[in-house]
Amino acid sequence: MTRQLLRHLLKAVVAGSAATLALGLAAPAATADSGPAAPSAASRDAAHKAAAAPGTLDTLSRFFAREGAVTKAAAEPRVQGGTVPVYYLSPDFVAGKKGASIARLEFLASKAVSSDGQEASLWTVEQGGSWQVVNIATGDDETHYARAGAEKVPGGTVFHEPQINAWYVQDDDHARVLPLDKDAVRAVGAEGTSVAAYRKRVQKAYGDKLPGSAYEKSGKAGGYDKESAGNAAGTGASVQGPVTVASSIAGAGALLALGISGTALVRRRAARREG
Repeated sequence: MTRQLLRHLLKAVVAGSAATLALGLAAPAATADSGPAAPSAASRDAAHKAAAAPGTLDTLSRFFAREGAVTKAAAEPRVQGGTVPVYYLSPDFVAGKKGASIARLEFLASKAVSSDGQEASLWTVEQGGSWQVVNIATGDDETHYARAGAEKVPGGTVFHEPQINAWYVQDDDHARVLPLDKDAVRAVGAEGTSVAAYRKRVQKAYGDKLPGSAYEKSGKAGGYDKESAGNAAGTGASVQGPVTVASSIAGAGALLALGISGTALVRRRAARREG
């Protein structure tokens, strides 16, 4: 797998997943008091149907069989549970824009399981008027932390800080940020922190790396060096875009073997159960 091909695939993901930004446009504008916009019930239902569609299940069979753990015929994948919204740390919040919520809706996720117990997360976005699966990620981080956050703070907003792979829940009165995993504990402490203190931390970490910054204009899109995309693909490190992409050469090879289009990269990640 050449670095040039990996870059091509990463560019395709960024272009194809730009539609994720449209997810929140039909909902009321988010404010600091109301939290981020939530998807409608109709959107969740449509995303779930896309995740459970025959074509998706066929791709899942190949995904689960990619390393020989189970045969394609015996994989028998199924979508388990409901579809959940997935929120990421908002660049507007980092930039300190008035009224910006702490996170923004990026995509909807559904958990898939195979006959031998493997788990995967299906990421869906609305593109061209229909809902489509744009990524298959190993493990079930998205649905797992949605449940964990709801148990810790019913009604809170669960969100991901992908730059450090940390998961949090913002409490229901939007005053505090509480950790859901070890990466988040390292960032904000076991008891969490105030929203104001969290904003200061992320502004210090990412404030000079936002889209439109000199950092980006120097060739580091979204605050991430494009050259690092090839390096990260070889090391398993994260590469961020409108939809987070973290791939290894093996993962990109699995992508091609599965016959998935360039708008979906296999995100290989270790199963995590902390917090």
